[in-house]
Amino acid sequence: MSPEIEILIIGGGLAGLTAAIHLQQVGLQVTLIEKQAYPHHKVCGEYISNEVLPYLNWLGIFPENLLPTHITDLQFTSSSGNSITTKLPLGGFGLSRYALDHHLYQIALERGVNILIDAVINTTYCDNHFLIETAGGKIFKANQVIGAYGKRGLMDVKFERNFISKKSPYLAVKAHYRSDFSNNLVSLHNFKGGYCGVSKIENKQLNICYLANYETFKKHKNIAAYQENVLYNNKYLKHVFEQSEMVFDAPLTISQISFEEKEPVFNHILMIGDTAGLIHPLCGNGMAMAIHSAKIVSALLNQHLKGKISTRLQLEQSYRASWYKLFGMRLRMGRILASVLRNDKLESFAMNAITRMPFLLNNIIKQTHGKPIIPQD
Repeated sequence: MSPEIEILIIGGGLAGLTAAIHLQQVGLQVTLIEKQAYPHHKVCGEYISNEVLPYLNWLGIFPENLLPTHITDLQFTSSSGNSITTKLPLGGFGLSRYALDHHLYQIALERGVNILIDAVINTTYCDNHFLIETAGGKIFKANQVIGAYGKRGLMDVKFERNFISKKSPYLAVKAHYRSDFSNNLVSLHNFKGGYCGVSKIENKQLNICYLANYETFKKHKNIAAYQENVLYNNKYLKHVFEQSEMVFDAPLTISQISFEEKEPVFNHILMIGDTAGLIHPLCGNGMAMAIHSAKIVSALLNQHLKGKISTRLQLEQSYRASWYKLFGMRLRMGRILASVLRNDKLESFAMNAITRMPFLLNNIIKQTHGKPIIPQD
């Protein structure tokens, strides 16, 4: 067995790496286990709200060095052919997970985070500590564990988390393209059975990522046929695809994407990012939420280990309360929007209302985005 460590993070995506860098910065010992070698692509919208910039800069992370696109406007289109465009209150930037996660990984290594490329296959809690077993045969003993392993994983199955038993109707598809799509625009397109996000990232490439209903998807022989027969019914999406040339050899796909409510604390593990809750892509702010959740858990763990939060129970209660306060409304808004846009009549009514009263869209954006994140130890 490896020596006892203070904090172990399961998962080295955006949330896990950010938490590792924060915790290391405030002087805590951190080990992170990630199953995939860096760099690697992930299915993701790859748009990040500028609300995260003060916090990232405080951590010594400067996304500008990766030459992201600067996004100022949001376009939303309906399957019926309506479109509305508005300014984003804070704006955002486009940056691939391939580039950003690898950059954070390099920063974490430089600052002394112990990173192991391996898969966690079992985690047990007993006598106020955790035992973590990996596929590579390593066993770690840790005082605190952060779950940052993504949308769903082996641990969710082993823990029998509530959402894992409910079959999800969604799968997601993502690829990068060459296109003359506007650099300053993120567009969200509704189509029958799904939703698609489009925005530029670094190197002048275009990220297209969409969520599709599996029952609708499987009626078509392949992804190209599905796009042409379903997505192209939204004339704006058809134009985007027809004006773009795919860079990937083939699109990336993931299935069983669940928007069911999850627990931010489970079996004493503090869950962050998509592991704690997945926001609907219509809200377009999952990456910022992942970063913010890393900040919350890191600050609270630091307080706990300095004695300002005395017990594990108080730590868990504080994290749970903070998580729901910051993200509960965003997640509910995502579920409401999805319900409205799945119904043709409601979609038409909503788009007509937004077109006549653009402030409604601005209010929705405010409900799904946060204020600039204030850095703290």
